[in-house]
Amino acid sequence: MPINQPSNQIKLTNVSLVRLKKAKKRFEIACYKNKVLEWRSGVETDLDNVMQINSVFLNVSKGQTAPSADLAKAFGAKTTVHDIILEILNKGELQVGEKERHAQLERVHNEVVGIVASKLVDPKTKRVYTTGMIEKALEMLSSQGSQLQQEKATTGSGDGTPTTGEDGEAKVKSKEHVWTGVVATKSAKSQALEAMKALILHQPIPVARARMRLRITCPTGILKQPAKSTGPKSASLEADDGEEKMKGTIKDRILSYIEQVETQDVIGSEWEVYGFVEPGAFKGLGDFIGGETKGQGRVEVLDMAVTHED
Repeated sequence: MPINQPSNQIKLTNVSLVRLKKAKKRFEIACYKNKVLEWRSGVETDLDNVMQINSVFLNVSKGQTAPSADLAKAFGAKTTVHDIILEILNKGELQVGEKERHAQLERVHNEVVGIVASKLVDPKTKRVYTTGMIEKALEMLSSQGSQLQQEKATTGSGDGTPTTGEDGEAKVKSKEHVWTGVVATKSAKSQALEAMKALILHQPIPVARARMRLRITCPTGILKQPAKSTGPKSASLEADDGEEKMKGTIKDRILSYIEQVETQDVIGSEWEVYGFVEPGAFKGLGDFIGGETKGQGRVEVLDMAVTHED
């Protein structure tokens, strides 16, 4: 005896769901496990490898497809099912299972460690650390951060009042530099920056940002002109020679940004210098050259992070 089932009911198993709420309706699509994140990151580009079935549902678990009238009301009468699927896939909320969540967290963790390992060096040898050493250092910071949070919870202080006054400053420091581990809800790049700040501040192992290698060119005719703007902040903080630096030439000011000059030479009517700069000074150098030389000077990045490997 045949079993009659509703014509719009499709049974699917072992799926990842992506949901989007629009026009007071919740629409769902059924995707293969782990493929949604690959699609969103650009690793997977074939939609057929992502979708289990090219249909839009009101409820995937019940196999209830979305009526055309609901789709037209929510997405517009002229919007094709293909475009609706793309919108849900790109903007919808991914329903993540335990295994998928663990795989995603591990992926982000590995990416964070990889970025940090490529950007930090031993300040003495300028050599990179292995990813294993960076992982151990971050684990140390994570356990310290968790312990600090537990202490705050026990004392009931929360963000609490600092012992030394200057409330705002102390609060900012605790929020900025306490590392509690990788989470799957933030981008790897932003978390890597947080991790680097914490490692540089707390120094569980000796670390420093890898320097940038730059090529700077500037017309010789303006090198001896007095600079109108100030140099790097670190230099301007020195009270004794602050006035002296304010009176420096454009050439002096450019060199004050460079931590180590590799070579400098005059070629025709242009002064050319190769050197190493701390990443934090790069923007100030670029702004200074752009403003003082009125576009005649140029800064070219030759290497974003200069490291030495064994």
